[in-house]
Amino acid sequence: MANNPQTPAEAWETLMAGNARFVDSNSSHPNQDAARRTSLLSTQHPFAVIFGCSDSRLAAEIIFDLGLGDAFVVRTAGHVIDNTVLGSLEYSVDYLNVPLIVVLGHDNCGAVTATQDAVATGNMPAGFIRDLVERITPSVLTSLRKDQNSGISDMITEHVKQTAARLVENSPIIASAVARQRTAVVGLTYRLSDGRADLVYSNGSLGA
Repeated sequence: MANNPQTPAEAWETLMAGNARFVDSNSSHPNQDAARRTSLLSTQHPFAVIFGCSDSRLAAEIIFDLGLGDAFVVRTAGHVIDNTVLGSLEYSVDYLNVPLIVVLGHDNCGAVTATQDAVATGNMPAGFIRDLVERITPSVLTSLRKDQNSGISDMITEHVKQTAARLVENSPIIASAVARQRTAVVGLTYRLSDGRADLVYSNGSLGA
């Protein structure tokens, strides 16, 4: 990437172009050489912050064909929000001026599946896994309220939407950046079978 994307629209276009290359098995592996590494010694200017699930099959830099310094990445199981996550995302927006925030979910998500099981049976998992389930439960319940027959894919999509919306609702810093059209927030669901990331939520201008 010769020119670092500066606007939400440019960042979005660059991200999707990288995913298209990955899907087509034509990844270019940009910004991964010694020169790029050296150029980042004292500064960084990522064009996207990707808040995704910790699942080992969801490596953001790979599926969007990115390199060093391109993405500021935050990951938790089930892309669950806490204060540390919000602080990390706010840092990327307020200090690094990142123009695009991406919430990245995926099919067959274990955290959402565990929550679906807990809601259906009333049996909560042990340890701090329970905390994950409790934070995902509102998304699962919202999906069921919309359609009592909703399946795990519907719940995962709803959870991505709910997570992305909450970032704007809970963070005045992110909300202000979106309102000023300096940053956009998108929600994507990733398909493990073909590697494609599909847009399911957006807040902010992605137009040219």
